Amino acid sequence: MTSHSLTAAAAGTWRLGDLTVNRIGFGAMRLTQNGAAFSDERTPHDRDRAVAVLRRAVELGVNHIDTAAFYFSPLRSANELINRALGPYPDDLVITTKVGPGRGPAGDWIDWARPEQLRGQVQENIRQLGRDHLDVVNLRMNGNRPVSDLFGALAELREEGLIRHLGLSNVWPEQITEARAIAPVVCVQNPYGIGERRADSQEVLRRCGELGIAFVPFYAIAGAGAESGAGEEHEALLDVARAHDASPAQVRLAWTLQQGPHVLAIPGTGNPDHLEANVAAAALRLTDEEMARLTALGQATGADVA
Repeated sequence: MTSHSLTAAAAGTWRLGDLTVNRIGFGAMRLTQNGAAFSDERTPHDRDRAVAVLRRAVELGVNHIDTAAFYFSPLRSANELINRALGPYPDDLVITTKVGPGRGPAGDWIDWARPEQLRGQVQENIRQLGRDHLDVVNLRMNGNRPVSDLFGALAELREEGLIRHLGLSNVWPEQITEARAIAPVVCVQNPYGIGERRADSQEVLRRCGELGIAFVPFYAIAGAGAESGAGEEHEALLDVARAHDASPAQVRLAWTLQQGPHVLAIPGTGNPDHLEANVAAAALRLTDEEMARLTALGQATGADVA
């Protein structure tokens, strides 16, 4: 499919609390380096190209960017690239960050944050982005365990005005219920894609829709490749792509967006051509038969995602 003149607005909009975003956005995880995200075997992306990708994304109607302070590689920080490329920020731009995991200066993963450490993580995101508050902060979890202490700490920061809205990442249905008893939840980020769905994925997807919560899949393009990116594609997916003169990545994004009006997509790339193609997927519509074929490719699993 052509990407000429297609913008993120073609996917429609959804609200994150009182903030309206186009349903196709941009994920900054892969913006900072070549190769697999978080890998030791990587080289930093060219700074000017990364800045150009971000500016072009906004030109194409992207007004929802997902990032985190722990998205960095040698010489490059996703937050600081966003700050340089887009500050002062457009009034309609929504930047979503996440807290919980932490990385040392050398990129090594450190212990997950305790409740009293979340303030520092929030403040670091604010500093790097050059803002006085964060639009949306997702609490990233690392297992099906109680969220009340961690989410309660973020709710306090929300009351102070450091955070506008709260969300959750990598969570189970009972964790959503627990968090909503503390403060409103505007979005849930979970792994979800063709061939890559957790056993509770449909329940989480459905519940979010019923509650008016945005469901924001990550690894929607990469699937089982996760941080490494997409791998070899199934023939059925390639057939659908050929029928629409589209790429497999565009088909994956279209399938994601057609899971419901509350579903957002945040594909990420440091490649300008890939950006144009990802945004163009906002206009791709799959038939019911194609949706069924693609959905059948995945078997739900009970695996956790770190």
